[in-house]
Parts: sequence; structure tokens; C-alpha cells
Amino acid sequence: MKILLIGATGLVGSHVLEQALADPRISQIITPVRHELPVHPKLFAPIVNFDQLPDEANIWDVDAVICTLGSTMKVAGSKAAFRQVDYTYPLECAKLAKKWGCPTYALTSALGANANSPFFYSRIKGKLEQSLIALNFESLTLVRPNVISGHRNQERLGEVVVIRIISSLSRILPASCQISPAQNIASALLNSVIHPEKGGKIISSKHLA
Repeated sequence: MKILLIGATGLVGSHVLEQALADPRISQIITPVRHELPVHPKLFAPIVNFDQLPDEANIWDVDAVICTLGSTMKVAGSKAAFRQVDYTYPLECAKLAKKWGCPTYALTSALGANANSPFFYSRIKGKLEQSLIALNFESLTLVRPNVISGHRNQERLGEVVVIRIISSLSRILPASCQISPAQNIASALLNSVIHPEKGGKIISSKHLA
């Protein structure tokens, strides 16, 4: 099958890409990016401007989309910039894929995603989920991890501290509060598009620990 991966250079996205390239069930991975990726015979990585996405079959005519785009308020720099990366870009990619007939979409969302949340981060995640549901994909999977662990090119001090605290309390914390390893999230996303279920499905953090 042919999949479209949005966010291939991020922590979770890089694990999805690694697993997909090694999976014989995947014939091609399309990864629209801002910067070049290493060449691989199964990989097509067009350089795009996410503010002006091209509407072309060679990008959007796929069997499934996996979206792992995500930022933080600190990295984004403002609420408007955060919303653009975590809501606008994933939704516009979904709309284009749906237009070209893609039946399956899987998203890295977040624990606590809720369109009515008083917290901006959780509210944006929840609004994206709502907007994706409204597009009526044949199969939509929402993966909601807790704090994500894995090697980052730039460490986020706050996350490092939280991960250490959770790790020290792992024996007494319920499964839903455990750390979510990036490779586990990637596996859940990939499996959800290789074996899509009709309708909507939520994979909670307790299944990612």
C-alpha cells in the first residue's frame, strides 16, 4: 500500500518513517517536507510550502494518511503559530487527501484532547479531532499519547523533568498515566492504517505504555 506521512522529521514521525520503510506491506511512503530527506527507493519526499500546499495526485492519491505534526507553545512562539501547525496544517492535508479519494487517516493527538477544554493546547487538539471527524473518512484513528519519550534533536527541559518524575512513579501510576514511547505510538499509527477499522477509533495512552 501507499501511505502519506505528514511530520516525518519529528520524533514520532521519524519512527513511523523508519518502520514503514522496513515494512514489506508498504510499497511507497510520500512525505511532504520543508527540507530534503535521505534518498530511499520507497520514499518520495517533495519539498512543499505548507501554507500553499500543491493539489497534485502524486502527493495526495494514497491509501492512507498518517499525521504526526505537532509543536509546543515555546517552539511555535505564539498561539496563532501553534494553531497553524497543530490544527490548520493537519486539517488541510486531510482535506486534500479526502478530495483525492483517500479512505483512511490516523492522527497523533494528545491525552486530554477536548474542544471545550479551558487549556489552549488540549482545546486545539480537540478541535482538530472534531474537524477530522466531520470529513467522514471511512476509517479515522485518533491516537492520544501521554508525555512522549524518545530521542529528540533538541531536548525540551520541561518534558525531560516530567518524564523523569513519571518514570520514578511508574510502579504506582495507572497505565493511562505512563510515558508513551515514540516507537509505540508509531506502531499504533502504522497498524491502524494497514488494518483500518470502519468508522472512528481512539487509541488511548494506556495502550501505548
